[in-house]
Amino acid sequence: MTGSGPSERAGGVPAEALEEGLRHHEAGRLAEAEAAYRRILASCPEHAGALHLLGVIAFQSGRADLAAAHIARAVAIDPAVAPYHCNLGNALAALGRRDEAIAAFQAALRLRPESPEINSNLGTALKDAGRLEEAIAHYRQALRLKPDLPEVCYNLANALLEAGDGREAEMRYREALRLRPAYPDAVFNLGNALVSLCRPREAEAAYRSALALRGDHAESHNNLGAVLQDLGRLKDAESCYRAGIALNPRYAEAQFNLGCVHQAHDRSADAVACYRRTLELQPDHGAARIALCMAQLPILYDDEADIARSRAAYEGEVRQLCREVEQGRSAGRAAAVGSSQPFFLGYQGFCDRELQSLWGPLTARLLAEAAPVPQTRPGPEPGGKIRLGLVSGFFHDHTIWRLLLSGWLGQFDRRRFELFCYHTGIKRDAETDAAARLADRFVEGRLTGARWREIILADAPHILLYPEIGMDAMAAQLAAQRLAAVQCMSWGHPDTTGLPTIDYFLTSDLMEPENGQDHYTETLVRLPNLATWWEPGRHRPLGVTRAELGLRPGATVYWSGQALYKYLPQYDAVFPRIARAAGDCQFVFIEFAKSRSVTERFRRRLERAFAAEGLSFGEHCVVLPPMEQEMFIAAVGLADVILDTIGWSGGRSALDCLSHDIPFVTLAGPLMRGRHTAAILAAMGIRDTVAASPDEYVVLAVRLAREPARRAALAAVIREAKPRLFRDRETIAALEDFLERAAVNPPRDRAG
Repeated sequence: MTGSGPSERAGGVPAEALEEGLRHHEAGRLAEAEAAYRRILASCPEHAGALHLLGVIAFQSGRADLAAAHIARAVAIDPAVAPYHCNLGNALAALGRRDEAIAAFQAALRLRPESPEINSNLGTALKDAGRLEEAIAHYRQALRLKPDLPEVCYNLANALLEAGDGREAEMRYREALRLRPAYPDAVFNLGNALVSLCRPREAEAAYRSALALRGDHAESHNNLGAVLQDLGRLKDAESCYRAGIALNPRYAEAQFNLGCVHQAHDRSADAVACYRRTLELQPDHGAARIALCMAQLPILYDDEADIARSRAAYEGEVRQLCREVEQGRSAGRAAAVGSSQPFFLGYQGFCDRELQSLWGPLTARLLAEAAPVPQTRPGPEPGGKIRLGLVSGFFHDHTIWRLLLSGWLGQFDRRRFELFCYHTGIKRDAETDAAARLADRFVEGRLTGARWREIILADAPHILLYPEIGMDAMAAQLAAQRLAAVQCMSWGHPDTTGLPTIDYFLTSDLMEPENGQDHYTETLVRLPNLATWWEPGRHRPLGVTRAELGLRPGATVYWSGQALYKYLPQYDAVFPRIARAAGDCQFVFIEFAKSRSVTERFRRRLERAFAAEGLSFGEHCVVLPPMEQEMFIAAVGLADVILDTIGWSGGRSALDCLSHDIPFVTLAGPLMRGRHTAAILAAMGIRDTVAASPDEYVVLAVRLAREPARRAALAAVIREAKPRLFRDRETIAALEDFLERAAVNPPRDRAG
């Protein structure tokens, strides 16, 4: 609290009486000081100085209510003393009476405008009230008056970080540390700023420095764990979360994060236990409640019955969450929408329309209740440009960028469209810079959902287009709100969302079965061909050999390098069946990058399948480590045949593999997500390596092993026909025409 004012030396009592109280007070003898002040008040009840100092003692003793009462009386008696108002503000702030605290600090500042302390205290009260711009201005003023205040540098940095200015926040934290090198809070929050700036390795160093200064800080252990988890170091992250929990067993966030590590390792039961413990500690932890639903969807399954059990458990949890929301138990849920999503639902091999029709409306309802959206959305002016917003976390070198975003940004007619790009992800690279140059407006940053919503509503796009919904957290949260009159998604994650706020699903006519509309809640828009503008990659020859990858020189090599969660257990037997009939052959798989335990679970599954046929997994299977894209492409070139995954087909990976003209075997499934490669082959006029059943899949794969001449003939067809797949202007023209029609005539019967 601020020091005494001049009137505390007066008031009709001997100066020695007040001096005695002050001596005790400054020496920390609060009981003796309080007794001295009360003796003064016994003879002079209206002594403002004694009342004020009695209030200061009450505040120091943890009695903010009593402090506010005493100091308010002092202010009423002598309103011209700045410290009285300032200390009243401190007491009111401690009581949570923010508006009154702000008014008290403002009164103090009018009396003493050049006080760094009062400016700083007012800044803190304004920050606590969410008035960040005003808070920042007062912190800056305090530092202009006295630049060497580490606490004010720290508080300014906190306000800047909360306002989304991570760059200046970093600078201010570093200034605070220059002034006070052993400042653990500043080192810790510097780590938070570096996380916001997507510099995880520097953030790791900051958190480790914070722990060196204060090893018993559970939050530093937790945040270090989160950074390590982002860096893929799950074992180290788990150790950090456990350390945080050991220090504070009631630390809900560390319990939640530990659950996320368990889920990444496909330890569903452990994840569920952590999420339930999190909710015991913090019932309004929305991310844990949503994650509890998603934990019912494992990464891999042991058998087909395991899929059915998982699907039923997931439905049960979602229905329970729906009941909770109906009962008004939705605190914390809206802000957590998108934090985890039913990504793995689509990999079970079923139509998901019914289950997504539960999940989509639930998330839309949560967000609509939390923040209703204005309904007035004027359409484009006659002859004017259509304002098209592209929302994605993947404006960088990623499948979504290559399949969809780069073509849209590079090819849309800019006389018809004005492009607003909202990069909701945290990764950026040279492609991010290219996107920013191509866009009319490009917004990026680690922003809150409320801030993104505010930006998009201010830009007032006529159409919002999501290249995918299901992988990026913030895009999913925004998609569950009605922020434009027309809202569309494309096939970057090829499953229906169930969202009443998404009007159209932009799909590929070649990939969709005839009854495709039955699989979606959105209205299908069947764009011609593959519905993508694909630029063939330029890959450096790396000179990798079979021996380096553990492949035999004379074996028929089948490439099956897809994400392991695409492999359903009911199709494991196709590999040993092919091996038995094809003779000397090897199958190539890729490890699961995020967890060795997932790879081991997959390996055990295939070991059982090969053993059932009397064959050795080790003799026929090679599981390669995750590779950079150029090494991946080089390794594919060593194969003789590419085996597409059954149920969820290769998309970008299939297009990338075309650089080697290697024949594919695929099975055209009943759902769009199982027909990508079949569509690619159809576009090249190749139909006789597209199976209609697992049995036929085995037959086709064996035939290609036995007939090298047929492989060569198919390679020649691919070499000749693949240019048809590239730079498809027909798709772009059809998409432009659809978007123009939709903007002029938005749907009228959709909710949201």
